[in-house]
Amino acid sequence: MYQILLYAHSYARWFVLITLLYAIFKSLNGVIYKRPFEKQDKMAALMGLVFTHIQFLGGIILYFQSAVAKAFLDNPKAGMKIATLRFWGMEHVATMTIAVILITIGYSIAKRREESEKKFQYITGVLWFGIAADIICHSLVGNKCQATFQILTFKKSHSAKNGFFIG
Repeated sequence: MYQILLYAHSYARWFVLITLLYAIFKSLNGVIYKRPFEKQDKMAALMGLVFTHIQFLGGIILYFQSAVAKAFLDNPKAGMKIATLRFWGMEHVATMTIAVILITIGYSIAKRREESEKKFQYITGVLWFGIAADIICHSLVGNKCQATFQILTFKKSHSAKNGFFIG
């Protein structure tokens, strides 16, 4: 079950990023061409919000089932010295939580605005969705190859001698 959720979470990230970029594109288009905020614009932003939240919930479930996160939580001081544990145990969770909060704030503010231009502005790359998409992109790309290699070699090179045991 864990592996299935892990693969689903891994592939769904691109769908989340695409829906966020689509919402940003629609909003920038609305700002540039000064058109009214329509139902399809709201749906684009709502899709980005909903898919982000679903992805976040899946990530939280994975986090508390993950051997790497468990190793980090068992000994955070030592985990901070190992890039892989620090990334998956703290950095990834923190940046994704911040991104979800920013997306939620941006959508909530935009939905309460009366003027179309203000609605578009709160969804565009200038504000909440763009900052969140940027955070997500950096977290997806940031040392991904190195972190994966380290995770694969972690079981062999680090064992109980460092206070960690992974699975």
